[in-house]
Amino acid sequence: MNVYIMLLIAWGAGLMAVFGGFLAHVEGKANTTVKKEFVHGVTAFGGGILMAAVAFALVPEGMKELNAWQLTGLFAAGGVTFCLVDAWLQKHEGNVSQFMAMVLDFVPEAVSLGAVFAINPKMGILLAIFIAAQNFPEGFNAYRELKTAKLTTKSALLGLFGVSFFGPLAAIMGYWWLSDAPQITAMIMSFAAGGILYLVFQDIAPQARMRRHWTPSLGAVFGFIVGMLSKQLLG
Repeated sequence: MNVYIMLLIAWGAGLMAVFGGFLAHVEGKANTTVKKEFVHGVTAFGGGILMAAVAFALVPEGMKELNAWQLTGLFAAGGVTFCLVDAWLQKHEGNVSQFMAMVLDFVPEAVSLGAVFAINPKMGILLAIFIAAQNFPEGFNAYRELKTAKLTTKSALLGLFGVSFFGPLAAIMGYWWLSDAPQITAMIMSFAAGGILYLVFQDIAPQARMRRHWTPSLGAVFGFIVGMLSKQLLG
């Protein structure tokens, strides 16, 4: 398949985060109980998808290509690194954990997308659909988070739009340089997995919970199901 088509597909998967952010903008403030349940549910859904990405995409690649000490060290390094980053941001009155988690998830998966395209374009398209499905709720949550961090609507949407270009950049890197270097890809994915797991439990999961309301947390279940089914289809 033409490499330019691959780049467009990778960019399209990234643009889904922009569409998610736009939906969050249109949806407006969560000023009613129904809206609050919806927002908390989408947050939980995004957390469930991130957990599925760790469980079914990032960690298995590390387990396949790395020895136990490499896997453990990189996974722990990812968690510790983003713990320090999160603490620094909190100290400086900023909180962009969901935005960071989205980038952490998107970049290594886009690298994998490029590497997969070099070998099996049809599998690459399926992986792009999985990434796009992840990016939509993650973009929704990241936009609301960026707005809470006092960014303007234009700045928040431009931030998500900028992240979309990481897709083709990472994909071309995977396509050209990493299709024959599975260990490097696995190292990137293992580091990202540790960082995502930290962010999910530190910041995303607590935001998903809504006191005296039980249904929003089901979003995590359905998000994980999306990841699980995607793994089945990709497998």
